Amino acid sequence: MTKHREIAAAVVVDSAGKFLLQQRDNIPGILYPGKVGLFGGHREGSETFLECVARELHEELSYFIPQESFEPLLSYEGPDWDQSGGTLLAEFFVARDIQTARVTVTEGTLLVVGANTNFDDFQDKLAPSAARALKAYAERHATCYGGSALPQRLTPENLPRDPARKAGKSQHTRKL
Repeated sequence: MTKHREIAAAVVVDSAGKFLLQQRDNIPGILYPGKVGLFGGHREGSETFLECVARELHEELSYFIPQESFEPLLSYEGPDWDQSGGTLLAEFFVARDIQTARVTVTEGTLLVVGANTNFDDFQDKLAPSAARALKAYAERHATCYGGSALPQRLTPENLPRDPARKAGKSQHTRKL
């Protein structure tokens, strides 16, 4: 029997323009343990994809984002990227201007990544859905960077700083 999944997730951008990603727990039994992913999850019952992403982000970030704050990014229907022989229906959104200091991650670890990061440099660390959504985001916003998507390399000099960690509030934040 073919398994069908329906998911919603978001590229989350903080008020400084940095990406808030999920460093997945490295435990057996979950999809892509230890990989970098987006916040989001599976649809429940008759909820819409928008209702799903708002609920999932509230659960995973302990931070409420109103549904009207999500921008549509990418829709996908086809073979499941994660489960051989399965099908996937997915909607990806963008949530902007999130206050990082108010986020408390409940699953995995918060990974704060600079706005000018070249995600090609760590494709092998990204879960497939995160790679596709971040690529769509980069392509959509390429004109913001003079025609080339997110060109600057992530170096020790431009690593993002986590304001919650400085304030001693975040135990589950990692910087790449």
